[in-house]
Amino acid sequence: MSNDKDLSKNKQRCGFVSVIGRPNAGKSTLVNTLVGTKVSIVSRKVQTTRSRILGITLQGNSQIVLIDTPGIFKARKTLEKAMVSAALSSFEEADFIIHIVDAAAKNPFGKNEALRKALKDKGTDNVILVLNKVDKVKKTALLAITQELNEAFSYKATFMISALDGRGVEDLAGYLADIVPEGAWMYSEDQITDMPMRLMAAEITREKIYDLVHQEIPYAVFVKTESWENFDNGSVKISQLIYVQRESQKKVLLGKGGAKIKAIGCAAREELEDIIDARVHLKTFVRVQENWAERAENYELFGLDMPTE
Repeated sequence: MSNDKDLSKNKQRCGFVSVIGRPNAGKSTLVNTLVGTKVSIVSRKVQTTRSRILGITLQGNSQIVLIDTPGIFKARKTLEKAMVSAALSSFEEADFIIHIVDAAAKNPFGKNEALRKALKDKGTDNVILVLNKVDKVKKTALLAITQELNEAFSYKATFMISALDGRGVEDLAGYLADIVPEGAWMYSEDQITDMPMRLMAAEITREKIYDLVHQEIPYAVFVKTESWENFDNGSVKISQLIYVQRESQKKVLLGKGGAKIKAIGCAAREELEDIIDARVHLKTFVRVQENWAERAENYELFGLDMPTE
């Protein structure tokens, strides 16, 4: 006869886990690794993730809904303030919070002071510390960082991982599966994100821009999927507008004879074909819109609230 403990193991579990941290700490990489495929774009540029993106993973009987958030930093511009606000608001939605720290960064303790204060102000006891990029840190230094961070804040648990190569991620996933609350799954078994494909396509193109024009283009570039047409043969035609803030940026994006934008479109098309498993015809057009980051309708497209102040 099974006891209550054995029966509880067979019950479904489902919970929201917010992944927070400073820009480039590895939030999106961790979410993608836990999900097992890309649901959030990754770039060398800071502040790449703009809105809250859900990545959904199954671990046994547990459905873990990961909230990938923009990096938390001292925001000055309107877009930056909206991004940080989106990250902080995820505290209220989550059953648990992962505070991911770049262990290889210079002075990780000091750089995360403001974030620790935000967590303390919330008075939460559900925060898990995840030290990332541990493959780049000597063991003695890593232990010192771990001790310093845990003495400054009462974390529920601590994990040391490399989100990029996956070390330690399986242990973290198992832990999350055990602690999320019992309850019915909120999403279907095969769903990995709640992001509409139009937005996913725009995000992939934005990622390719950062990959191929890393130095010359600021992070404040905006991609909008204007149209999406499905054909009887299974192929898809996608038209996108890429907004930049200055004419000089448009010239950089286009490249000599249109070579750069062609390379960006080709890279985005290839990845989209892998994702949707169909032939993709992708058309991209570059436009200058100096004040795109001050238009409320643009914020709505990627799920942000435009700050009122």
